[in-house]
Amino acid sequence: MEGIDLLAFEKELYKEGITLIAGVDEVGRGPLCGPVVACACILPKNYSLEGLNDSKKLTEEKREALYDIIMEEAVAVSCISYGPEKIDELNIYEATRQAMYEAIRTLTVPAEAVVADAMKLPDLTIPVESIIKGDSKSANIAAASIIAKVTRDRYMKSLDVEFPGYGFGIHKGYYTELHKEAIEQQGVTPLHRKSFEPIKSIVRWVK
Repeated sequence: MEGIDLLAFEKELYKEGITLIAGVDEVGRGPLCGPVVACACILPKNYSLEGLNDSKKLTEEKREALYDIIMEEAVAVSCISYGPEKIDELNIYEATRQAMYEAIRTLTVPAEAVVADAMKLPDLTIPVESIIKGDSKSANIAAASIIAKVTRDRYMKSLDVEFPGYGFGIHKGYYTELHKEAIEQQGVTPLHRKSFEPIKSIVRWVK
């Protein structure tokens, strides 16, 4: 991204001889349904990819194109999804953090350090830096955000076959007018997070 060195944080770690840096990000904390998806991604040292940026600032077409390149060129990628039951059990914040830990732990090449988008990860035994808006400041985090976003979006689209009429492929589980109408007409699905409002109140009322 023009004006911002997406390797600024990585270069500080390179100086210490650390090159296997996992960027960690998530997508899906806000929706009423579907999983939260966390990704850990290690890019090659001094990696550069035109258009690499925070996934939210990219078009779907651009994300899909970058996804394919990143998956091919990354040193290692791990994507972990936690569904509604896990989210309801732990709460969304803790479910997100545990998914991040698992993504880091399951990398096929162990990370020497981690840069995470905003989330604090105190249980890690390797160097970790939590960066506010890290997905637009770090190449590794930006790559992780793209992988997580594309992975979740593809999954939500696939649900249109199993749950027709809900529009999951359109709103991806966020509470839009379309989603609201679908819930009113067809009810709550097993994909909905029962700890989230208004689902929580609907489920209580149905009981």
